[in-house]
Amino acid sequence: MSGVSVKTVSRALNGEPYVSQETAQRVWTAAAQLGFRLNVLARELRSGAASTTVGLLIGDLANPFWSGIARGVEREISRRGLRLITASTDEDPALEWSLTKDMLDRRVRALLVVPTTGDHSYLEADRRQGLTVVYLDRPPSHVLADVILLDNAGGARAAADHLLSYGHRRIAVIGDVPRLNTHRERLAGFRSAMERAGVTEWEQYLRTESHDAHAAEADTRSLMAMSTPPTALFTMNNWNTTGALRVLKDWPNDGSAPALIGFDDLDLGDVVNVSVIEHDPEEMGRLAAVTALARIDGDEGPPRSVVMPTHLVARGSGERPPRSSSS
Repeated sequence: MSGVSVKTVSRALNGEPYVSQETAQRVWTAAAQLGFRLNVLARELRSGAASTTVGLLIGDLANPFWSGIARGVEREISRRGLRLITASTDEDPALEWSLTKDMLDRRVRALLVVPTTGDHSYLEADRRQGLTVVYLDRPPSHVLADVILLDNAGGARAAADHLLSYGHRRIAVIGDVPRLNTHRERLAGFRSAMERAGVTEWEQYLRTESHDAHAAEADTRSLMAMSTPPTALFTMNNWNTTGALRVLKDWPNDGSAPALIGFDDLDLGDVVNVSVIEHDPEEMGRLAAVTALARIDGDEGPPRSVVMPTHLVARGSGERPPRSSSS
């Protein structure tokens, strides 16, 4: 169709020299009309060249926390001419395993994983054969590897201490599924602050399994309908905070609204004046990418564990004291 030999077509499509710009343009125009696309993976397999892709497995791209991580990874690896393939596990261990297999079939140069649960030693054989693996947000199970974490316990402890300092004792906790390491660490940090303050009956206000905003909204309504409701809420991720805000937006403007601190910042959090435990998901992604690139470049040092700091940002919702009649 382009009126040139098969060899010339191959050279043009692969960007090889000795093909004029006019001929190359004619070849590409014909290829476009035929719907032809280069199979880069097949070319890499034939030539033995290193893959130019990096795989990232995260919870759910719809969540700004996970999309921030992906953005940090992508910006860092693109400087090296690498491209990112991202997939969401929705916190499903079986789906994580299946997606990992798909990534390995694509011969990714490195694999970055936010682990769900289960035994992660299934990647050991691939790691021994040179696959770079870095874990984010949660440590893997039954394997020693590079991991980038948050100070979950410290952040939750700071949230509890802040609410306690304003006189709250009935502090409700709305959390994710208990099997997740992040949930357990945040709950442990909160528990340590409450025990240190001598508050012993707080667990009647504990709600778990709130994996999305709708569940958190239902839990918030249930908590506030109790005969002795909480005077403050600690929501343990941004979806939990969103669910709580859906309830509080219609609360009477009479000073009876509970105080609220959420773990993770959220879009427009500064506009609606939500106090949060803040951190930098994009930096977490960047650090994971930097770690992976160092391993690709030949770093053979022992596995590293980086714990990123968290900070309490007071915007007003976490600084409401309990009403004197109900504290």
